[in-house]
Amino acid sequence: MDRLDAMELAVAAIEAGSLAGGARRLGRSAAAATRAIAILEAEAGETLLLRSTRGLRLTETGARHAAVWREILGRLAELRPEHTSNEISGTLVLTAPELFGRLKVAPVLESFLGLHPKVQARALLLNRMVDMTGEGVDVAIRLAHLQDSSLMALKLGEVRQVLCASPGYIAHRGEPLEPADLAAHSCIGVNAEGNRELWMFRQKAGSAKTRSVQVQTQLSITSAAAGLDAALRGKGLVRVLSYQVAEYLAAGKLRCVLPSFEPERIPVNMIFRPTPRPGSPVRAFVDHAVPILRRELLQTAAIVDGLPDQQAY
Repeated sequence: MDRLDAMELAVAAIEAGSLAGGARRLGRSAAAATRAIAILEAEAGETLLLRSTRGLRLTETGARHAAVWREILGRLAELRPEHTSNEISGTLVLTAPELFGRLKVAPVLESFLGLHPKVQARALLLNRMVDMTGEGVDVAIRLAHLQDSSLMALKLGEVRQVLCASPGYIAHRGEPLEPADLAAHSCIGVNAEGNRELWMFRQKAGSAKTRSVQVQTQLSITSAAAGLDAALRGKGLVRVLSYQVAEYLAAGKLRCVLPSFEPERIPVNMIFRPTPRPGSPVRAFVDHAVPILRRELLQTAAIVDGLPDQQAY
């Protein structure tokens, strides 16, 4: 087995998330993938890939080596006759927050795969920050302010942190007029840390300054969808992101409260690695997905903004 063969097997394993999966993708044996990693680690003189029951993870040195392997393989692919056309093929690995991924990203990914039958995709819909290099991810959707990075980034839009309840709950318990009023209400937490949460609000309506308000949640649950279900049943106030609740607001099943105290909006960005290989599915997916997701977020904003007493996205 030569070094190029070992690199190809290693990259396939990283993208597949396992040695066996990477080998299978190339029509090779798991033993061949194991040998490939051994060859590359012997050459580097240290461990590059950590294996566990949860999958594969690159070490810091391994991440640097993997970036070089991808570049070398990409440049060699440019010389192959099958890549002289514009046909899109290969593997695409992407990640997004679970609910945003299910509601917004998965339909876009499915339409992309329908257009490019030679592309294989793996979607990691996880409510944690995924290490793109360490976990072999090509494209990530981040709902957060971005730190400086060598990765490419395109802004898709913004989301709001909205506090809402059912009309029935508000009729029974009244509507809070300022954050301090939450102490007298049933609140639903969406977290795994317990029944006390810090919710950020503007200090006063229209202010740029924010403050944290400690909220005692009667119900704490680790799923935004389940938290919304509880709010729909009139069990209390829940704080979620505006894209998660737009359809219920439009249908009148939920109402926003304290909109003028909402904190700063959260940007939604797509980040990805530059891809030198012609026919790479990464750039093709970015070109396909960005305009669709931007339109989706604008449509969500229009739904929320069209309701009485709602602020703009």
